[in-house]
Amino acid sequence: MNHTLNRWRLGLRIARRDALRAKGRSALVVAMIALPILGVAGADLAVRTNQLSTEESLARQIGTADAEYQVYEAGVPIMQHPTNDDLWSSSWEEDDNPRGEDPEAGTEPTDFRVEDHLPDGATVLRERTGYADVTTDHGVMWADIQETDPADPLTRGKYTLLSGEWPAGPGEVAATEQFLRDSGLRVGEDVELPEIDRTVRITGSYELPNGLKSTELLALNDTLLPLLPREDGGDDARYLVAVDGGVSWDTVMEANTHGLKVLSRQVHLNPPADSEIPLVQRADYHPWGSGGEAELYAVLGVAIALVVLEICLLAGPAFAVGARRSRRQLGLVGSNGGDQAQLRAIMLSSGVVLGAVAAVVGIILGILAVFLARPFLENMNGARFGAWDFRWAELLGVAAFAVFIGTLAALIPAINASRSSVLESLTGTKGVRRGSRALPIAGTIALVSGTALALFGGLSMSSTVLVGVGAVIAELGLVALTPLLVGGLGRIARFLPLSGRLAMRDAARNRGRTAPAVAAVLAATAGAVAVATIIASGEADQRAGYVPDLPDGTVALTVWNAGEDQLDPLRAAADKTLPVTDRADLSSAMPALPACGSGARDEWGNNLADCYIEVVTPPEKVCPLWEDDADHTEEEMRELRQDERCMWNNGGGWGLSDLGTIAVGDATILKVLGIDRPEYRETLENGGALVFDTNRIEDDGTVTLHLYDNWDNEKPTDVAVLPGSRLVEGNGYGIDALITPETAEKAGLATTFAGSYYATSHVPTSAEEQAFRGEIDDLALASTDWRIENGFKADNSMAMLIIALAATVIALGAAGIATGLAQADSEADLATLAAVGAAPRIRRTLSGLQCGLIAAMGVVLGCLSGLVPAVGLVLANYQDRVSWWKEDLAAGWQVGERPELHLALPWETFGQLIVVVPLIALVFAALLTRSRVTLARRAG
Repeated sequence: MNHTLNRWRLGLRIARRDALRAKGRSALVVAMIALPILGVAGADLAVRTNQLSTEESLARQIGTADAEYQVYEAGVPIMQHPTNDDLWSSSWEEDDNPRGEDPEAGTEPTDFRVEDHLPDGATVLRERTGYADVTTDHGVMWADIQETDPADPLTRGKYTLLSGEWPAGPGEVAATEQFLRDSGLRVGEDVELPEIDRTVRITGSYELPNGLKSTELLALNDTLLPLLPREDGGDDARYLVAVDGGVSWDTVMEANTHGLKVLSRQVHLNPPADSEIPLVQRADYHPWGSGGEAELYAVLGVAIALVVLEICLLAGPAFAVGARRSRRQLGLVGSNGGDQAQLRAIMLSSGVVLGAVAAVVGIILGILAVFLARPFLENMNGARFGAWDFRWAELLGVAAFAVFIGTLAALIPAINASRSSVLESLTGTKGVRRGSRALPIAGTIALVSGTALALFGGLSMSSTVLVGVGAVIAELGLVALTPLLVGGLGRIARFLPLSGRLAMRDAARNRGRTAPAVAAVLAATAGAVAVATIIASGEADQRAGYVPDLPDGTVALTVWNAGEDQLDPLRAAADKTLPVTDRADLSSAMPALPACGSGARDEWGNNLADCYIEVVTPPEKVCPLWEDDADHTEEEMRELRQDERCMWNNGGGWGLSDLGTIAVGDATILKVLGIDRPEYRETLENGGALVFDTNRIEDDGTVTLHLYDNWDNEKPTDVAVLPGSRLVEGNGYGIDALITPETAEKAGLATTFAGSYYATSHVPTSAEEQAFRGEIDDLALASTDWRIENGFKADNSMAMLIIALAATVIALGAAGIATGLAQADSEADLATLAAVGAAPRIRRTLSGLQCGLIAAMGVVLGCLSGLVPAVGLVLANYQDRVSWWKEDLAAGWQVGERPELHLALPWETFGQLIVVVPLIALVFAALLTRSRVTLARRAG
């Protein structure tokens, strides 16, 4: 025992002295280990500080009140969990519905008063939340409206006044900082609510500690919300309650019997046992579980392992260079009786010392980083941190992890140093060491088997675990092959100029230093490429599955129960602010029967009378499932549900569905819908209908319309036939057929103007849309609506950029470290170059090419390696979707076409990594390298 302690005591003294002697190399190792420690320590402090205590969380939700009461379903008994949002309502079960009302109706008893069910003697403050459109410097935006008394002691902790004053009466509001930023307004300015034609003054700015991104206006109770035109009240009322003794669990359960949900301070601080919670005792209660914890821990374990691998790959060469510099010292120890264990202890002590220094530096910098970045982290999270929470046991664990990483990084150099010959160490000769033949073979086997396992796991087993294991094995195999690949580069060196030849031969000759750096770049690049490929493939899948309501960029202005001239101001606003081109005016059709009246429709396109039109399905195209006397086996029903006759065939979205079954308009609408063909125009001009559903048209092109003047009629009141119709190869967007006004008149149909539809030269931008909103809301027109089809919007560009930048930083760091070590290890060779008259720029060029070579090899191999897990995971996701599709198909559901595989490669990320990263590495290394070297006499 004493012998072991003495061995390590000596090793630690030598390691400390060597670290001080080689300050540059030591700083590199400390930086590499301290960087992840900084992140882990900072993340630990940030996460723990962001985890609010129960008291802190309650203060942000209910201020200083003892409880908050809120109506869930008035008069309907409910069961709630005391400390989470799990809830059950008796209205969900018909037998337990005490009022026998439709649970979807959402009505409340007119005699229900929350105040009647609050604790006796309680102090009560009512708060209400609604919404409204408000004018801004850019146009019109939507904002929450909060009504409360912010000066009441019960709200202390819920709202934080930042500047100005709280509103003191009607006509005054306070605004959140986010609202002021988005609107361009400032404290002291007026803001208009166009819905009620009222202007209010902003008296102060505030924030919600749990909602920093909220765009909200705060007013005193009953000063704004009662004025807004909301049929359902448009508000959400809550009651803050303060009562002596607090609100017990029994009181909460009593309130539940009246449909009130209660958030109680006393219950949260002292929750009841499960046996006292009626909701938990229900047989059908299933709390939100933690089924994903095992997978999360597995992912964290893999991530930690990859981080350790990355650091070892980066720091290992530095320890190897240190061992080479200390060869004479180690030889002296060996010549004086030191055994291999003693030599290993000396080298491992370097890892312990530098790991301990990195732990101290990383933890201190991590804490400082969180202190400095706290405002940014809070804004990004959308909530303020709680009180600082230092978990010293966890931070000590992080420090021990740093020492472990340092020791592990020094392990291979320590083993190699202990095996060196004492004579070679004393004389300084390097000897001849052949490369391992087993390592490339093992690497090839691991690469092939890992790739096969990942693809098999994704394609056949749909297992993300197998994909992950296979990907890690394949990456380790590629890492094992890296020395062989680096050595192979030396074979093409003779074809390059001097600097390139020297760089490649140096990399091949010192592959023990080059290969780990290339592998480190490979690992960082592989992770970035894998994530980027998955994101790009997911975006491609979403794009393929997106169903637009109208063609991209289409502007729809609709009106109901009003004349066409009601749209004139809206059309002018569209012409003024939007990039509109062709305009098509459409009308809805209805039977021209006496009982049908004026043809008025509501805002959803429903006929206010009982009249309607049915586009008749020919008998041979009627779905057998819809027949009154249908009697089919389950197998027959499953087959019929996939029959074309039993499926919706007009496809696409429903942007024209408010026009009803048939839309009436001229051929201009064909341009708007993107189906402008001569044969379609000819059909409309000849009095035919354009039909969007194959089941609505007979084989000879005839379309039959049944006209009804009452929903209760089994037989049509009249029949209209439209010969010469044509099936359209396009999207009907919710309508069955399109005809001209002349055709409608001949068929005995009345028309009611419904709206104008515009094609655009490009999808309107956010600024154009805001300007349009401002124009329309300023008009304050009733019975109108509008929408713009913005098409599929992918918001992954920032994520892809961050991923590429992170990989770039790691790759440049790894390449730069390896280049620095190469320079430190090759000082004698560089001095020889200078002595024989090599130009100073040769040194710069050599350094740049060394760095660029490492970066280029690493990113190319990393891109290939990253595709393995990405393809495997995409295949696994695809197989999951196919399995669900097959299950639904077997169950007889209408499932549509078989899911398609979408595998998209992130070409921009590839370009940034393969082209930009090596160029940046080359240029920076060349610029940061000194051109001249001080000549000194070479030893020996």
